[in-house]
Amino acid sequence: MIARKVPSRMTRLLKSLLCGMVVATTIAMDARAQSSAEAIAAVSPKVVKIFGAGGRKNLYGYGSGFLVSAEGHIVTVWSHILDGDSVTVVLHDGQRYEGRVVGAEPTLDLAVLKIETEGLPFFDLTQPTPTVGPGARVLAFSNVFKVATGDEPVSVVHGVIAAQTTLSARRGVFDAPYNGPVYVVDAVTNNSGAAGGVLTTRTGQLLGMLGKELKNNTTHTWLNYVVPISQLQTAITEIQTGKFAPRKTEDDEGSITSAPRRYSPRDFGIVMVPDVVTKTPAYVDRVIPGSAAAEAGVMPDDLILFVGEQLVASYRALRDELGALESGDRVKIVVRRGDQLVTFEFTAPRKETEP
Repeated sequence: MIARKVPSRMTRLLKSLLCGMVVATTIAMDARAQSSAEAIAAVSPKVVKIFGAGGRKNLYGYGSGFLVSAEGHIVTVWSHILDGDSVTVVLHDGQRYEGRVVGAEPTLDLAVLKIETEGLPFFDLTQPTPTVGPGARVLAFSNVFKVATGDEPVSVVHGVIAAQTTLSARRGVFDAPYNGPVYVVDAVTNNSGAAGGVLTTRTGQLLGMLGKELKNNTTHTWLNYVVPISQLQTAITEIQTGKFAPRKTEDDEGSITSAPRRYSPRDFGIVMVPDVVTKTPAYVDRVIPGSAAAEAGVMPDDLILFVGEQLVASYRALRDELGALESGDRVKIVVRRGDQLVTFEFTAPRKETEP
């Protein structure tokens, strides 16, 4: 007969505690999974797929955005995808709309689109933004690698915030236009098509907008970064409320007229592509040697997007914006070169008489 050893009271207690810990851990994991599933179900309908200009020089023609009003205002990054007269916006259920750019802020890499509809789910920017820091678990939503073209769900990536820092990054030889605070995420969030997507808490609260594909200026490694919504909120609201409308002046009778044309692109050494249609894009045809533009580094084929804070949608809009300058004014222009935004500054030359 073999004697059986009876477990001691301490052994039974340890086994009981271990079993309890396993059960508690399982319950916690189930709760987190349920919480994430609920967040994904709530956030996904607020994220849109954007299709626009692309295909040339290996530039992809798709991206991401997110709704910030029930009337169809959409936030995304400012990029080559928006170069056309309009873009196609696809909602989570596959509905397609024509979107138009209503405003942009180049220093934030921000653009706001509008589609004509209503009753949409959206992120309410008037709600307080959660306070998060390194170690916080997050979810990233985007149309990375064009995973969705119709009613397919956008991609969702789990990760944690690794750091909060100031962005110092570039693409090729050009510095990124935005150099403010960012979240650095411990997950692969920034790839083709992801820019303009959203980062949320594990429970679905909006934290920020996914940025472009950029390399760190110091380490030369690709970054996975997010611009906090607190950095974008004021500009988004101003664009929604129409504060980015083109500048106008009043004549003697008090009516609204276009500003006088005191300067042209040639005054800065820029020869534009001929204005042959109503909305000829503001492409640089050539740069006059020795001119202010040549010294600053403007090059043929650059597409002028902004004069100061004003969006330039065509050659004629560029002509009007430059025409409003006064002698000695300092003016900033933003151009697209390849898939990069490049900024130049000039001083309006002094003239004896106006043209």
